[in-house]
Amino acid sequence: MAERLMCSPNTLRALESGKPGTSIGLLAHALWLLGQIDSLDGVAPAPAELAAKRRVRRSAAQGAAGVIAEGERDF
Repeated sequence: MAERLMCSPNTLRALESGKPGTSIGLLAHALWLLGQIDSLDGVAPAPAELAAKRRVRRSAAQGAAGVIAEGERDF
């Protein structure tokens, strides 16, 4: 299974034991390989905006993504 997931046996053991440091992508890949990808929603539910398949848009007042506003710089 580790070979099919393209990870080390230690990483697979960490995934199987539920260690929090393992990648959610690895978990999704394992569930997909086992035909259980639909059960991922029980572990990490998608935000309502994504579940509704609506595009989330930023308002113009929020500014560009990744840009720190002047008011946020004062700490």
